[in-house]
Amino acid sequence: MPARLDPCVAMLVDRPPKGPEWTFEVEWDGYRLAVHIEPGRARIITRGGYDWTERFPTIADDARRLAVKTAILDGEAVVLDEKGRSDFGMLQRLPSPYEAGAIILFAFDLLYFDGRDLRRVPLIGRRRQLEPILAGRERAIRLCEEVEADGEESAAPRA
Repeated sequence: MPARLDPCVAMLVDRPPKGPEWTFEVEWDGYRLAVHIEPGRARIITRGGYDWTERFPTIADDARRLAVKTAILDGEAVVLDEKGRSDFGMLQRLPSPYEAGAIILFAFDLLYFDGRDLRRVPLIGRRRQLEPILAGRERAIRLCEEVEADGEESAAPRA
C-alpha cells in the first residue's frame, strides 16, 4: 500500500458543468484528509502530507472498524453546528481529544482499495465501491452524499 496518494482535486472552470455525467456534492468547510486503512492500523494524512492521526482519534478508531483490508478514503473532517452545517471555526477551537467525538469525516472518494490504486477509475466507479463500505453509517466516518442538481441552476444567485 502506498505511504501517500495525492487526492484528486477539482478543476476550476468559468461555469459549472451541465449534464447527466456530472455529480455534485456538499461543499464542507473543514480539513481535507486522506484516511489510510491497513490491517489493525489507520493513519490520517493531510493534503500537505502531515500525519494528524492523533488529532482525530475517533476517525482513526472508526476507520479500523470498517470492513476493508486496505483502503485510502478521501474526505473532509468537519464539526457540524446545531443546523447541520459545517463550522470551520468550531473545528479549529476543539482543543481536547475528549471533544474529538464531535468531528466527522465525510468521505467522498475512494482512492485505493484492496491492493488497487483507483485514481484512474472514473469517479462513478470509485463511488460504487465506496458506497457499500459507508452506507447508512452514523459514526465518525460517513458517506458524503451526492446532491441532485443542475450545474447552472445551483450556480445561479438566489434572492
